[in-house]
This record gives sequence, structure tokens and C-alpha cells, in this order.
Amino acid sequence: MSVASKGWSLNPRPGLPIRIVLLVAMALFYLYALLWCLARRGSIRVEGADDVLRVFYYDFLRLRKEDVIVVKLTSRELVTVSVNPCPILKLSLLLRVDTRYSCRLVSETVCRRVLKCLNPNLAFTRDYNYIRPYSSGCRERICLRGRPPHTKGGEGSTRKFTSSLHLF
Repeated sequence: MSVASKGWSLNPRPGLPIRIVLLVAMALFYLYALLWCLARRGSIRVEGADDVLRVFYYDFLRLRKEDVIVVKLTSRELVTVSVNPCPILKLSLLLRVDTRYSCRLVSETVCRRVLKCLNPNLAFTRDYNYIRPYSSGCRERICLRGRPPHTKGGEGSTRKFTSSLHLF
């Protein structure tokens, strides 16, 4: 069932009071992210996209495995569709704010920052054409930027990218 068929009208440009509520939500998410990073400083190694799935989605975002559909998983790329009970989606619907606005503001900035802490070469993108409540889930892509590592005398590599946890 689409947003329009439910009779919802979501505001793509909320007024100041609603923007303040969203900024408070972003500040709380940033605080959680900072505390999460501090608690794990020096103890997390991200060596492949499977580690990103485990550390970012299951540990940081606290999503259940059944709420994360893995569309693509290679050593350098992870594409997921999240179908979890999302607090930002709930807040957006309550405030009647378009999630393409609220998720970009509240979630995307924090997620990018946490991923940079895990590995500075990780790049995060969210598909705003495939986001709830307009779609059945929220599609995201995380990939390792830069050249893949090479090994002597062979195609590809057995070496994975590694990183210790950096702070904000």
C-alpha cells in the first residue's frame, strides 16, 4: 500500500519547529554513535564487507539478521535492504515529514561518520528512490573506495582491507 493510498501527505520541507525536533533526533543519534565508537576504540577490525554487515548493521544499528536483506555481498561491496522497525521512519510518519528529508538529515550523516570511523575508505549511499514508506524497505550500499590490493603474480588478492576504529 502506497503513502498516497493511505491518505498521508508527507512534508518534504518541514517548518522550524519540526526541523528542531529532527535536529534533536540527529544530536541523540550522534551521541549514541560517539559513545559506541568510544566503547569499541581499538577493538574493532573491519576486514571485508562481511565485517561491515556484522559491525555496522548488527552491532552499531542493532538490527536483527531477519531485518536486513543482503542483496549483494562481495569483499568490497555490500548492498542491503532494511525492513526493521525504524525509529526514524516512525518519527517521520508521526511528524508527517518526508523520509527522503528526515533520513538524509538524521541518519545518513551519522551513518557516514560511523563508517568513516570503521574505515576511512568506506563509502555509504542510500537509494532515496527505494526508501520507506514509499517502498517495502530501505536500500543502502557500502563499498570500499580506492584500488583493490594486488598480490604478486596473480589475479586479485587474498588480502583484505583493515582498519582500527578512528574517532570522530
